[in-house]
Amino acid sequence: MSRARVARRIAAAAAYGGGGIGLLGVGFAGVLLTEAKLAEHTLNTLQGEPPRADGVYGRDVAEGDAEPLVLGVLGDSTAAGFGANRARETLGALLAGGVASVGERPVRLSVAAVNGATSKDLERQVGLILPERPDVALIMIGANDVTQRVKVTHAVRMLGEAVRRMEAAGIKVVVGTCPDLGTIEPVRPPLRWLARRASRQLAAAQTIAVVEAGGRSVSLGDLLGPEFRGRPEMFASDRYHPSAQGYATAAMALLPSMCAVLDLWPGGLIEEHPDAFRGEGVLPVAQAAAEAAGRSGTEVVGAAVLGSESGPRGRWALLKHRRRRVLPETASVDAERDDPTGDDARSGNSHAVNADSGCT
Repeated sequence: MSRARVARRIAAAAAYGGGGIGLLGVGFAGVLLTEAKLAEHTLNTLQGEPPRADGVYGRDVAEGDAEPLVLGVLGDSTAAGFGANRARETLGALLAGGVASVGERPVRLSVAAVNGATSKDLERQVGLILPERPDVALIMIGANDVTQRVKVTHAVRMLGEAVRRMEAAGIKVVVGTCPDLGTIEPVRPPLRWLARRASRQLAAAQTIAVVEAGGRSVSLGDLLGPEFRGRPEMFASDRYHPSAQGYATAAMALLPSMCAVLDLWPGGLIEEHPDAFRGEGVLPVAQAAAEAAGRSGTEVVGAAVLGSESGPRGRWALLKHRRRRVLPETASVDAERDDPTGDDARSGNSHAVNADSGCT
């Protein structure tokens, strides 16, 4: 069965409350169980909590007394920045600084993401973020749903509900879908093959749920694979979570979509019309989701054809492969944290998403 059909079945089952489709469709037994235990032991070597990155970024690039944009970050350990040593190296801080630089407006960052979160925790996190009244929210979730074998229909339904709830409150939502766990080095065959299948199925189904709830998705796909392979500096000590350099790479994949949803990119560099030569186009959402699942940085957002949002094969979606461009340096960090150690991320040092990271 094609990935598009599987994703469509999962999303439909999630929408109607079904729960009988498993992430893998096969049990962990024998060598699979052994490999899973070995991988779990290897990946569980990083201790502590991620740096606290909440605060205001980019005051030095603001024009006048501009009111800060508000960025909320929800999800799991990667969304929280686990593996980074300083607050300014976390994904949320990098994105806040990048958005501030592009929009020439300060950004206040509020992070609700926590280590170990699955999609079940999104309801609680949305409750924490809503009072902050963010202009845009980033959700990164899914890896723990795979490793903890959460039923994919449950995970997808909870993500869709979270996106729908925030969109109804006037918050624009960007979702970084489940990364391809089959690219992580400590995960070996045959578990690697099953992890790849499970994570890509989940990512495709997440995309369908996100688009149908009014948000846009960005595939993280094999972000932790080819671009990181052979470069240990891109990983934290557990060889799974990104390091500061790894988070900068993830920010480059996500920042163009953050700019697009906020309509911030200067000089008309965001072009929403599809480029057929780059494999872009308006497709049924299940087909767009399947194509996006294996390619990092690919954005999927709802579209209309001849004034209609749906066709014979369901919801229409625009598939975009965002081009990367060099960004100006991000602004200095002016973030207040409850950090008695005096982390230098609070000291006002400048940081950059040294990005070849723009938009078409």
